[in-house]
Amino acid sequence: MALYVYALTRSSHPLELDGLTGVGGSAPLRAVESDGLCAVVGEAPAEVSMARGDLEAHHRVQEELWRQGVTLPLGFGFVAGDEDAVRGVLEQNARPYAERLDALTGRSEFNVKCLEDEQAALRRIVAESGRVRELNEATRDGGGTYEQRVELGQLIVQEMQARQAGLAGTVLGALRPHAVAEHLSEPSKQYFANASYLVDDERADAFRTAADEVAKELPEGVEVRVRGPLPPYSFA
Repeated sequence: MALYVYALTRSSHPLELDGLTGVGGSAPLRAVESDGLCAVVGEAPAEVSMARGDLEAHHRVQEELWRQGVTLPLGFGFVAGDEDAVRGVLEQNARPYAERLDALTGRSEFNVKCLEDEQAALRRIVAESGRVRELNEATRDGGGTYEQRVELGQLIVQEMQARQAGLAGTVLGALRPHAVAEHLSEPSKQYFANASYLVDDERADAFRTAADEVAKELPEGVEVRVRGPLPPYSFA
């Protein structure tokens, strides 16, 4: 029977699995143990898709297991052929898994995303850049030359990138001193900064406070979103 694997942890983990529903509405979850470690598994559905319900079930299991004790959470979609395959992986990697569990004990992940209202950013760029303001006036209502319109577009992109890079540096620089490790993701169209931090539990309040304080210093239209504590997806 193919098994969907959710997380790895120590055999001493409480593993209160009653009532947890897995991906695909699978059969009750259980543990496969070997060498002082265990993997939390459930019967794999015939097809693992990125359906919203399955993603929510995956994260719900991860968060509940993490609430109970330290785990190595696996990303969505890990499937093993059977219990023997799972035990083989646990036996082969017993030492590094145990060491990673030790490193994550007493720590959680916080995810930080920064975004900016586009219209507010454009108004600020026009107000602060004389050349952008000049070109904006020249090309208003479809006026100006093709070259002026191209230059205006290029300048706005450059100003936006430089501006948001500076804002990201300000936010992330304020958070780094409160974290053990950092994982940066590529900026997206929606978020100009996307970072995850591994934070000691006793530093969690200080991390949140630092995020709140730096957010107050940012220009109008810039938002800092913090999620956590979370299972350490980015550091497992």
